[in-house]
Amino acid sequence: MAKIELKNVTKSYGAVEVIKGIDLEIRKGEFMVFVGPSGCGKSTLLRLIAGLEEITSGDLLFDDQKVNHLVPSDRGIAMVFQSYALYPHMKVYDNMAFGMKLARADKAETDRRVREAARLLQIEHLLDRLPKQLSGGQRQRVAIGRAIVRDPRVFLFDEPLSNLDAALRVQTRLEIAKLHHAMDDTTMIYVTHDQVEAMTLADRIAVLRDGKLEQVGTPAELYENPKSIFVAGFIGSPKMNFLTGSFADARGCATLGARPEHIELAPDGSGEWQGEVVHAEDLGSDNYLFVEIGADEPVVVRQPGKLAIPYGSRVSLQPQAQHLHRFGVDGQPLR
Repeated sequence: MAKIELKNVTKSYGAVEVIKGIDLEIRKGEFMVFVGPSGCGKSTLLRLIAGLEEITSGDLLFDDQKVNHLVPSDRGIAMVFQSYALYPHMKVYDNMAFGMKLARADKAETDRRVREAARLLQIEHLLDRLPKQLSGGQRQRVAIGRAIVRDPRVFLFDEPLSNLDAALRVQTRLEIAKLHHAMDDTTMIYVTHDQVEAMTLADRIAVLRDGKLEQVGTPAELYENPKSIFVAGFIGSPKMNFLTGSFADARGCATLGARPEHIELAPDGSGEWQGEVVHAEDLGSDNYLFVEIGADEPVVVRQPGKLAIPYGSRVSLQPQAQHLHRFGVDGQPLR
């Protein structure tokens, strides 16, 4: 495993600065997730760590050793991309063993590592198949297995689930989580735009915006104590409700934030906000009501179980005061 430190790291393409002075420490054995909207710089940052892009300024250290100018093969990293990048004419076994063969590794050791990785990922029965005979999820597990065989210090994942359908994403996400627990001596860095992936996989999350770090913390820290209105709106599904105008004025702030699960239906019209149901989503275990209360957009209310509240119904809502988030005009939280 390796401790990774980024010290004022920047990356520019000509006059365009894409990474703008990142300071970050990734602990040994940690599962760190880079998350943020498209174009925020998360994949570029991963490629800088991998050595696939050259750092413009700043220092990158692995275990206190500066690696800015080390080629990828000397950094002890293995990378898994969103495209599986398997050799179509090679069987699964040969795809997984290819890196070891290039390194002229001992044949018996190569075989041991391939079969151990296959066992870990539950793909032993696929070793004699060609990639075209596999599902998308199986191909991605083979790509992960190929990386495991190299016994890296650092695992880098670049949106590995984005090409999979919803069911396969959940299944493969579980495989990656199990892999993290099984390989707790390997540092893992994972890039995604999907904050659900980030919340379910990460030890800590680094939220990026426009080439800068907005906040770093555990999933719970980011969810419960966002340090900016951007993080508050990005982390959580459905996203946090934001209210301005008189709703915020009543709480002494510029923007009031309330998560859907922290707004209750109040009986007999006794709630603080009154409105009309304009949409409802029944997800089986939960029900989401979209209520027009005169704010900038309908408020989303999460209720457990099933609710028989028809479109157009008048409802009364009570926000849980202890869970509200208050933000100033600068987008920073007020205490």
